[in-house]
Amino acid sequence: MTSLSLAGGPAASVKADALVVGVAKGAKGLVLVHPAEEIGKALGKGFVAAVAGLGATGKAEEVTPVTNLGAKGPGLVVLVGLGQEPAKGTAYDDEALRRAAGAAVRALAGTRKVAVALPARNADAVRAIGEGAVLGGYAFTTFRSASAGDHKPPVEEVVVVVADPKDKSTKAALRRADVVSRAVMLTRDLVNTPPSHLHPAELAEIARAESSKAGVSVEVLDEKALRKGGYGGILGVGQGSAAPPRLVHLSYKGGRGSKTKVALVGKGITFDSGGLSLKPPQAMEEMKMDMGGAAAVIATMRAVAELGLKVDVEAWIPMAENMPSGAAIRPSDVLAMRSGMRVEVTNTDAEGRLILADAIARAAEDKPDVILDIATLTGAQLVALGARTTGVMSNDDDLRAEVVDAAGRAGEPSWPMPLPPELRKGLDSDIADIVNSGPREGGMLTAGIFLKEFVPDGVRWAHLDIAGPAYNSADGYGYTPHGGTGAGVRTFVQFLEDQQ
Repeated sequence: MTSLSLAGGPAASVKADALVVGVAKGAKGLVLVHPAEEIGKALGKGFVAAVAGLGATGKAEEVTPVTNLGAKGPGLVVLVGLGQEPAKGTAYDDEALRRAAGAAVRALAGTRKVAVALPARNADAVRAIGEGAVLGGYAFTTFRSASAGDHKPPVEEVVVVVADPKDKSTKAALRRADVVSRAVMLTRDLVNTPPSHLHPAELAEIARAESSKAGVSVEVLDEKALRKGGYGGILGVGQGSAAPPRLVHLSYKGGRGSKTKVALVGKGITFDSGGLSLKPPQAMEEMKMDMGGAAAVIATMRAVAELGLKVDVEAWIPMAENMPSGAAIRPSDVLAMRSGMRVEVTNTDAEGRLILADAIARAAEDKPDVILDIATLTGAQLVALGARTTGVMSNDDDLRAEVVDAAGRAGEPSWPMPLPPELRKGLDSDIADIVNSGPREGGMLTAGIFLKEFVPDGVRWAHLDIAGPAYNSADGYGYTPHGGTGAGVRTFVQFLEDQQ
């Protein structure tokens, strides 16, 4: 795992194997971004023209390595694009810094120590640079032989160059970046782990281990406790698998000064075959990621405890494997839910909302101020918003705006979505209280409306659909690798910080 530390300027004096500096698109061509000007002076007047001749344009996330031609400092200078130079008096966006740092560190895999000298104008910028650099250094190597392919090891150490490394706010920002980045990487590791090695019981034990060492209390409900507790949704989804389901309860108390109680709920389908409503083979290939919501909640709870946030947080994490077998639930079965509602199952591949409904109902029994749930819930999210933007739905417009705002400041794209009341009719059942799957049109919204049915009146609730953002099927970009992304962790931590 890439370590993170601070160093004071000048950047060229920092001992490292490579130095990352920023360039941008200026009105008259390529420009060096502070504190990169000192590197330009050290390498001569023709440096900017020379690197422009090598193809550097300043385009966002563009990486151009340049050998340090005998000048003092690191032997390799790496230019990373920040995009268009901002207007005079304004600064580079934090997310641009985060992505630039990540792109550079990703490109420097195989390098031991990297110094990053981007415009760290304040604590937020330091935090963004630190997060981007550490997350850019991520690699999932658990199942890879050392001799396999030409994979280079990730960067071992990143040093963020700042004006004053002893400044308290700067040090605090870097520590936060380290805590949150490690939480995101835990989420990535869990999402990337194959289902052969991560059944519900194993995921529950990881939640126990990660939470216990951070001081978060843990309770794990096995299939017997779930049956006794009336969790028909979780049991129904899990009954087709040889690996029984679990419900994990994590509890963190913010101590004196804590004014808000927040409940987090995360979908933990460790593998989704679709059940008897079987998915096509190609659609199953990435379904190890269907526990991305659970992973995000587990990691968030660890981060909250490590940061010592002054907010009470209760997490309810339902876990199941959705498999076809002679014991699996069938289309037209009826499940008795924790809330007392009866659900007619019309599609066994709409299973995530069934386990979430039980967990949401249980979370609501503790009378929290807010419930947030997060899930890789619908393919309709991908159709509506693409692979990088989370859909946010809520029974409270102000809460939805708060979540979207927190996501934006954390660097995770999201978009507010409605819950049109007319879509509720599509969930009507002839024999039970509700069906679990409605019309194809507005599928993401209908799933949100289903979950809303299990939220008691007066409880503020928001639902985050991360079906696309949780897993990057394409090539890596910025600080985001191919595979698990860790979506949701930074949004949740930012939101919980805001509640203090």
